[in-house]
Amino acid sequence: MPGLKTNERPGTRAVLRHSPMSAYKAREVLDLIRGEDYPRAIELLEYCERGAADVIGKLLRSCAANAETNDGQAAEEMYVSACYADEGATLKRWRPRARGRATRIRKRTCHITVILSRLPEDEIARRRAKAAAEQSERRARRVAGTRRAGRQREAAAATEGAAGGAWVAETAAADALGALQEAREIESESYHAELESEAESALNWAPSEGAGTAGAIEADAAPAAPVPDDGSLAGAEAGDATKATEASEAVDDETSESDEES
Repeated sequence: MPGLKTNERPGTRAVLRHSPMSAYKAREVLDLIRGEDYPRAIELLEYCERGAADVIGKLLRSCAANAETNDGQAAEEMYVSACYADEGATLKRWRPRARGRATRIRKRTCHITVILSRLPEDEIARRRAKAAAEQSERRARRVAGTRRAGRQREAAAATEGAAGGAWVAETAAADALGALQEAREIESESYHAELESEAESALNWAPSEGAGTAGAIEADAAPAAPVPDDGSLAGAEAGDATKATEASEAVDDETSESDEES
């Protein structure tokens, strides 16, 4: 029993007539997309390196536009049910050759036909379920990423706040240390100023007689005698006390002799 005729195949079709290429070259590309769904066929034609792929790609998009506009079908739910290339008219041209002869040039043409049909209902339901699952998975990943980014921002804000508190504490400690050092410097300067004022008042003090002033200044300027560290200090003090006693006894003797003579 013969199969369906070319003009009896179901589906939406698009035909390109008198395409300037041989049917053999078009059939090499059509064999790649036969039986594939529309998105897959478009992808195959975009990455095909043959020159006929561009022409067949435009024809396939035109067929999908016919299905959407005329038949109300979704292009994503259709597949390439049939595609074929028939030979068209051949243009004869002539090329001159040697010894006055000529050679025939055949310029081939073809008629390309692409038919898109609707996928089976079970296949459409399976693809819709797969698309819904992928969409829900993408939504779950997006929500999880948003929550993770929020937690990271909160952690970064907490870390930044702790770092800011530590910086404030370090700044306060540095300011307190600087204030303490400044107070010590001010206290030291005031103490040195008091010592200088006392020295100036001691130098400016003068008794009634100039000699006494000079003697007092020399006495103040004279260096003090070194004090020995051993026990000779006690012996020196005892000798000084004995000399003072002898001098007082001599003064008493002179006073008594003067009284007797008078």
